[in-house]
Amino acid sequence: MLNKVTVNSRAFDGSVRRSWQCKLIERCDPLLVFVGTFDRDVEHGDLGFIKKGTISYEYYWFDRWYNIFRFHESDGTLRNYYCNINMPLVFDRGVLDYVDLDIDIVVWPDKTWQILDRKEFETNAVTFGYSDKIRAKVEETILELISIIKRGELPAPD
Repeated sequence: MLNKVTVNSRAFDGSVRRSWQCKLIERCDPLLVFVGTFDRDVEHGDLGFIKKGTISYEYYWFDRWYNIFRFHESDGTLRNYYCNINMPLVFDRGVLDYVDLDIDIVVWPDKTWQILDRKEFETNAVTFGYSDKIRAKVEETILELISIIKRGELPAPD
């Protein structure tokens, strides 16, 4: 397995929004699983204060329009899940790239969930000219993720 992988979350125009490093811990096509640790404190508008040392298990599929992050406190306690809706990824030479389509779903340990950033999606859909096909795929993916959440099928620790 690769020691360090760079993950790039990109805007629709290809520009990098965020970039971080993590470690590939499992590859079972079409699934890639990574683990990383927050190297600094982060204040997130929807998730609140994320402490340095928070562990992120990241699940990416080559054939799905989403990825799922499972955040744990440094002591191992589940913090939350964060589901990103995105276009299918590209993974090549230790770099994983995906186009983030703005809408996210946060799931808390008590199983409550909330759709985030719909306004950002609508703004960027106009700015970047998302096609009707992409818009429809995003809505389909939201329903798929909500179904996974309701069935309790989010990735769990081994």
